[in-house]
Amino acid sequence: MQKPIATPSRTNEILQAHGFSFKKSLGQNFLIDHNILMRIVEATGMGENDGIIEIGPGIGALTEQFAQRVRRVEAFELDDRLLPILEETLAPYPNTTIHHQDILKVDLSSIIEERLTNVEKIAVVGNLPYYITTPIIMRLLEACLPVDRFVFMVQKEVGDRMKASPNTKDYGSLSIAVQYYAAATRVLTVPRTVFVPRPKVDSVVLSLNKRETPPVIVKDETFFFQVVRASFAQRRKTIRNNLQHNLLTDKEDQKRMEEAFQKCQIDPSRRGETLSMEEFAELSNALLE
Repeated sequence: MQKPIATPSRTNEILQAHGFSFKKSLGQNFLIDHNILMRIVEATGMGENDGIIEIGPGIGALTEQFAQRVRRVEAFELDDRLLPILEETLAPYPNTTIHHQDILKVDLSSIIEERLTNVEKIAVVGNLPYYITTPIIMRLLEACLPVDRFVFMVQKEVGDRMKASPNTKDYGSLSIAVQYYAAATRVLTVPRTVFVPRPKVDSVVLSLNKRETPPVIVKDETFFFQVVRASFAQRRKTIRNNLQHNLLTDKEDQKRMEEAFQKCQIDPSRRGETLSMEEFAELSNALLE
């Protein structure tokens, strides 16, 4: 029986056989530690009757482990140079399909309807490139997909921001956006030494369990997130200044803003990182009255 792909020797053998060179622009870093890989598999909680959607399978290290354990795997790879490698490494697994598509452009609802109807639960997993981590996560969370859990490996600083609480340096609009849609749990920290090529920073694996209902009630989700983003536009500025310059720019808006601060008993000289999600919800609702 062959060694798992996620070992230094097997990864090196596959890359050399195909003359593969890493593209820095695609943020490619392949995991070469089988134990860490198995922790990621366990974090999904998926079994033999379930389905996996994988973002960026690389050379198939994580894909092969899921293919051995679940009913269906649908993986999305952008780099066409990896397709022949994946065809070879995943040849033993007829329950796995590789799609040569950009995950930001894929209609996942259709994929689920067409290819994952015979599974009980679905998880989305991926080692996400730094440069598109936030767009991918937000697109998936905002979509009404029948997905039970998201398990992502991201750069540590991004993971810290996603899990952050008010009054911390990492807390910001991403913290609120992620926590509005999901309960975030850190699974493990992944040192930079277990990747090829070795990245400059460590990573974390996060499990995001999608909420059935958001933790706050807002009148208008789009406006709520506009208020949140505007409040963090310049971290050193007060909420009043940020909202004045980035969202509520005319005199009527500013009058309404002062009334909303008063009604919510929020001091407008506070900074965005001191407001809880509940306070942001209350403020955005008051601004719509």
